[in-house]
Formats: sequence, C-alpha cells, structure tokens
Amino acid sequence: MDMDMARDALVQEARELLDAMEAALLQIEASGADSEAINAIFRAAHTIKGSAGLFAFNRIVSFTHIVESVLDRVRTGKLPIDAPMLSLLLNCGDYIAQLVDAIAARVEEVEPDPARRAELEEQLNQLLGEPAQTHAAPAPAPVASAIPAAQTSVVEDPVNSPYWHLSLRFLPDVLRMGLDPLSFLQYLGNVGTLLNLRTLPEGLPPLAQLDPEQAYLGFELDLQSEEDRAAIDGVFDFIRDDASIVILSPHAPMHEYRTLLALRPDPQMLAEVLAQGTLTADEAARALLPPEETVESVPVNAPVVMTETAAKAPAARQGEDKKGGYEQKFIKVEVSKLDLLIDLVGELVIAGAGASLIANRRKDSQFEEAVQSIAELVEHIRDAALNLRMVPIGEVFQRFPRVVRDISHELGKEIDLVVTGADTELDKSMVERLSDPLMHIVRNAMDHGIEATEARLAAGKPAAGTLRLNAFHESGSIVIEVSDDGRGLNKARILAKAIERGLVTAEQSLAEHEVFRLIFEAGFSTAEQVTNLSGRGVGMDVVKKNIESLRGEVEMLSTEGAGTTVRIRLPLTLAIIDGFQVMVNESIFVIPLDLVIECIDLAGLDGHHDIVKLRGEPLPFIRLRELFELPRLEHGRESLVVVQFGQQRAGLVVDRLLGEFQAVIKPLGELFSRIKSISGSTILGDGKVALILDVANLVHQAVQQQAAPQNSKAAGSLASPQKSNG
Repeated sequence: MDMDMARDALVQEARELLDAMEAALLQIEASGADSEAINAIFRAAHTIKGSAGLFAFNRIVSFTHIVESVLDRVRTGKLPIDAPMLSLLLNCGDYIAQLVDAIAARVEEVEPDPARRAELEEQLNQLLGEPAQTHAAPAPAPVASAIPAAQTSVVEDPVNSPYWHLSLRFLPDVLRMGLDPLSFLQYLGNVGTLLNLRTLPEGLPPLAQLDPEQAYLGFELDLQSEEDRAAIDGVFDFIRDDASIVILSPHAPMHEYRTLLALRPDPQMLAEVLAQGTLTADEAARALLPPEETVESVPVNAPVVMTETAAKAPAARQGEDKKGGYEQKFIKVEVSKLDLLIDLVGELVIAGAGASLIANRRKDSQFEEAVQSIAELVEHIRDAALNLRMVPIGEVFQRFPRVVRDISHELGKEIDLVVTGADTELDKSMVERLSDPLMHIVRNAMDHGIEATEARLAAGKPAAGTLRLNAFHESGSIVIEVSDDGRGLNKARILAKAIERGLVTAEQSLAEHEVFRLIFEAGFSTAEQVTNLSGRGVGMDVVKKNIESLRGEVEMLSTEGAGTTVRIRLPLTLAIIDGFQVMVNESIFVIPLDLVIECIDLAGLDGHHDIVKLRGEPLPFIRLRELFELPRLEHGRESLVVVQFGQQRAGLVVDRLLGEFQAVIKPLGELFSRIKSISGSTILGDGKVALILDVANLVHQAVQQQAAPQNSKAAGSLASPQKSNG
C-alpha cells in the first residue's frame, strides 16, 4: 500500500513538474530566453529523472537523461534555445507525460509510442552531436565539489584506487526540508555501482539530545562508474546548498585526500575508514602526514572545495531555534480523503439540524443555547472543510497557453491569449469537469471566431487576434468567460440554418439571445467545411450538457464584426450550501440563499397575470403551487421571494417562509434528471426530504412567460394586415 502511495505521489509530482516545464518554455517563446526559466526547466527534468530512478522506471530515466543533456548545454550557452528547439522540448514534455500516464495505469513496462520516442531521441542526439557553438555567455563555473589541484613543483603519485570516492555530509535540517539523503545515495546507482559504503556518526549527539527529525550521519563511499565528473556531480544539484560534497576522481593525487581529511572534524577516524577500502594502509598513513616540502599546502577554506554556505551552515544551523526548525507550509492530501471529510461534515450538519429541532420542541433554554453553540461550530467546520476543496481555476487555465500556441500554428493565425482571474476559486470537483467544455469553446473561438490575418487587416483590426479567459465571483456563483475579438456570430445565418433543420419555423420571432442559444442544439453547425478542429456539429451541445450537469448555465453574447463571449455560470460548490426554506402547501423547498434578494408580502403588490410591479419596475414571477401542481391552501397569505441569477430577476410565490437552513446537497436519481426546475435534494432535521430549486431555470421560465404575450402581440400585428388584404 505504501508503494502504491509513493507511486501516486511520483505521478502527481511529475505532472506538476511537466506543467511547470511547459509554462517556462512558453514564457521563453513569448519573452525570449531567460536564465531563470532555463534553469527551472532543467531542474524539473532532473527531478523527474531522479524520482523515476528511485523506482527503476528506466524508460523515463533514459529518455529524460537525453533531454537533460540538451538542457545542460542550453544553460551553459553551448546551444541556442530557438523556435525549433522550443517545439522539440515541448514535444519531449508531451512524450514524458505519456510515460507518466503509463506509470499511473500500471503499464510502465510497455513503450507507449516507440516511433515517437525514436524520432524525438534522434532529434535530441543530433543536437548533442553538433559542435559547441560560441556565445557571449560566460563559461560554466568549475564543479564546486571537486578538490582543487594544488600548485606543485613536484607531482605526487596518485593513489591506487580505480574508483571515484565521495565524501558526503548533510546539514541537520535536510529532512525537515523534504530532502532524504538516502534518496541521493540510491540515485547514484543510476550512474554507477556503489562500493565500500560507510556511515560515520561524527555529528551524532548524546541520546538524550537526539532529534529524530534531524540528519546526523556522514557517508563515505566508492563509486565504480564510466560517467564523467559532471554527471556524478549532477546527482546532488538540489541539495548542494545544504550539504558538504567532495568528489575525488579515480587515482586522485594524495594531496586531494589530505585536503579531504583536513575538512572533516575527525581526520584520524576518517583515515581509518579510508584504509578499510578506498586507500591502502600506507596511503592512509601518508594522507595523515603533513605535505612534503615540495608540495604547497592547499588551504582548507578554499572556496571551490565547497560553498561558503555549506561550510558555515552546520555550525550556524545548530544554533538556530531547535523548537521551530523548518516549517512545512503545505501537505498533499488525497482527494478521496477530502471527499470523505465533506461527506462526514454533511452528516454532521443533518444531525445538528435534528438536534436543533428537538431543542426547539422541548423549550429548554439551556439545551437550546448549547445546541446553538454546536450549530455555530458546525458551520465553521463546514466552511473550513469546503475551503479545503476550493482551488484556483488557474489549474484549468494553465493548460491553454500551450493549446492556443499549437492550434494557432496549425491554423496559420496569430492569436494572443490573455488570462485574468486565474486565482478565482471554485470546488475541486468542478475544476476537473470544466476542462473539456472549455477546450471545446476555445477551439471553436480560434477556428470559427478569429479571422485569418488577411481578413483582420482588411477589416481594420490588428493582425493578431486576442482570446481572453476570465473568471470572477458574482452573486454566489463563479462566472467564466471565453471572449474573442473575431468576426462575431451571424444571426441571420444561424436562424436560416435552424429553420433548415426544423429547430424553429420562419414565422417565429426570436430574441437575439434565443437565436444564439440555438448553437447549443445537438448537431448544430454553420461551418461550411469540416476541419480537424470543428465543423461536425459536435461540441457545443456537449458543453451545454456538461455545464448543466454541474447545476450551471452557459450563454452566448456576440456583436457581429466585433467578437463573441461565451459565459459560463456555476455554483461555487456542489456539496453544502446555505439555503432558504419555503413551504408550498405541505411541501418544503430550498432556495440557495446567495440567490435570494428579498422577501415581500404578495398581497401588497400591484400586478396582474405573471407580472407584479416592484418599486415601479415590472417583475415576472412563478407560482410554485401551479408549477408543481399542489393544492391551494384555504387560508394563508402568499409571499414573494425575489431571486436573481446573473443579471435577471424573478419572483417565486410561496405559502410560507421558514428561514435559513444549511442544506447538504444530495443528487437526484436518473428518474428525476429531466425535471428542469429541481437541481437536487436535501435531508431536513426531522428526516424529511426537501427539494432544492433550480433558480436559473425558474428565472428563465419567468422571463419567457413575460416575453410570450409581447411576442404574440407582435405576431398578431403582423398577421392583421395580411388578413385584411386577403
């Protein structure tokens, strides 16, 4: 089970790193080469390779090693990072993602795409095989972990050992930083064979002072490897600032071992350890002796032996606040655990409502006060639990820079992407289900909406089109907009196509927004030719279904010649909401509280049919009793609950107002999926079931009822002259 969790963590980390690589590559393409971005790409590739190496996922290790080699030449200035290389690296990231997906699916032993791998490796090897190009970039610094060559007048004999020797000391706090020294030792196995590994308890304190979260042991080992120093040194890229690392080459001169002994706190003990494997007894004894007069001493504090930070940090870190140490600000939690927490909180809310009901019946003031305190705490727990599932919508938006780049190249169009509101939060469960609908909308906007460069210039527009992704909160909902500055929608053409397909008749009079909504009908398309991206009439109807399954709404706004905006409106969460209870006859309904504007006695309002005047403005309304065919109460005064969805308002006529209520949303079964006026159900404190109203649908019904008489009058006025002429 632990191995499965570790594998899942590797997959998640690799996907996050690949997203970071892609973002950095796109940043370089947009803004030019940047050393920080290049280093970030290199570190991401190196981390993926290292993590995969720990699990012996050799397909990733071998491929990523080639990518890493190319990136190393880029960051040292030996290769330019131009447009072809950017495209190659993006494609390499896509292929690594395939390998990661294979690990997630437990089929990592199967090559997902052999032809693609061979093609990419050939292109990478061609780059590595080219002679180094001269650039203005400075030459790379010497390897920091190498012992410097002494200034000698007589060359000392090298030691007999044919192996690399590594001397490693890690700072005490590396474990708190999430760095495991053993993982670096294990990864060394990818560049060679470990020999004579010894652990030294040089920094081990008395047992009473031992902190289990600190690293105390040092490591001395030999490594049999055909790799060069840079490859071995690269294993420690991410821990270099938090460790003292010395690498001695095979048959290194004696003075390098003398310098190593001088660096360590107990030279005698280290010499004894070296004599048991790395050095002969005679070599170890000579290493302890002062250097010969013909050999100048190498300063112990030579800066190239190890960084000043690594040299001074062990003593400094031990003097820091031992109680605090490294504070870990983030932890990763499985989504299933969060879902379980939300479910339990929901049951707690229902149980709390039941306790409150009992307290009210008993009329015990102390009991009521205690239950009220518990209810307040439950509300805080509910809000905190829901916040755990709230994530920025930037998780969805971050994949579109790459999509826009690739599709614009495929279409031969210049398109700029502008993203705003990426930090707007919504429920994690919605983020995962928004990706496909947004992808359909973005592809349609690029293919149908934004014109070709020549057409834009002829229309007096900039050559490059602009696609905007925006998100914001409004009236208890999250609104996501995808806008383009393209040609806009042709209302006459959409209407003609709808008449041709029998969706509407030529006699019908439709408002502009009703015409635009025809685009979301199944199979509807005005494309003159089918392309790889769109034109088959599949997509926008799927968008509508997916959004409605999230209790949301999608609408289209457009100005011909100026552009189009697709607006998606969703609730912030699908789990627990603040609701407002109303009663119609003996049935209880729940309205999302964020959508309730006010409540008014209907008897005091002037109105007729389905419209009342509220402060001089007409307000359409629906009687829930008539909508759900419930009997009328003989006695009682009707109330009007004013609700708002988006920019539209309407009234819901009910028999009684019961007040606020925390509603745990329960999905409806398949039998009720086609009832548009209901979006879910909830359980009340007494165990009864109440239906949650779909306010979006009810508001639209009320608005359409208000417009229907006007349309019939308009149709009648058009028909009258024809009748008299006949």
